[in-house]
Amino acid sequence: MSYIEQSLGDGETVIRRARFHWLYTGWAWACMVLPLALLVSILAGSRTVPLNWANPLTYVLALGFVALLAGVVTSVQMLVLKWTTEIAITSHRFVEKRGLFTLRTGEIALPNIEGVKVRQSLPGRIFGYGTITIEGTGVDSVTTPHIADPIGFVKAIQTAKEHVAGLTAKF
Repeated sequence: MSYIEQSLGDGETVIRRARFHWLYTGWAWACMVLPLALLVSILAGSRTVPLNWANPLTYVLALGFVALLAGVVTSVQMLVLKWTTEIAITSHRFVEKRGLFTLRTGEIALPNIEGVKVRQSLPGRIFGYGTITIEGTGVDSVTTPHIADPIGFVKAIQTAKEHVAGLTAKF
C-alpha cells in the first residue's frame, strides 16, 4: 500500500496521481546503455591491439569504463527517484512523497494553495512533460520532478479547489 493511500483521512479520495514521463525512464536507461554500447564497440575494435599504457586506446578504454560507471550511477539515481516518488491530488490536499530509506513529504491543503506554476522547456512542450511548483500560504512551496501532462495535473488541482470551495460555501 502506498504512502498516499495510508495517509488518506476519512472521506478523502485520490483525484489524480502524477506520473513520470516515459522520456524520463528512457533517459535513465540511456545513461547506462549508451556508455555500455560505446565500451563494447571499443573492446570489439581493440581485440587485436595489445592494451598497455603506451597505447592511447588504453586511455580511451579507461575513459569508457569511467563513463559507464557514471552512467550506471546516474541511471540508478533516476530510477530510484522514479520508483520512490508519489505525487497526487486528493479531495483535501496536494501530496508529494519521496524517499527510499528516509521519508520526505510535502503536503498543502487545497484551500491553502495560493498559486501553481508550470515550467516546460521546448522539448517539454513538444513531448508533454514539465515541473509544477505549488505555493501555499506563508512560505510553503512544493516543486515536483518532471511529470507527464503537467497542465492536466494543474487542471485537476483547480477542479479539486473549486469543489472544496463549493462545499465550504454550502455550509
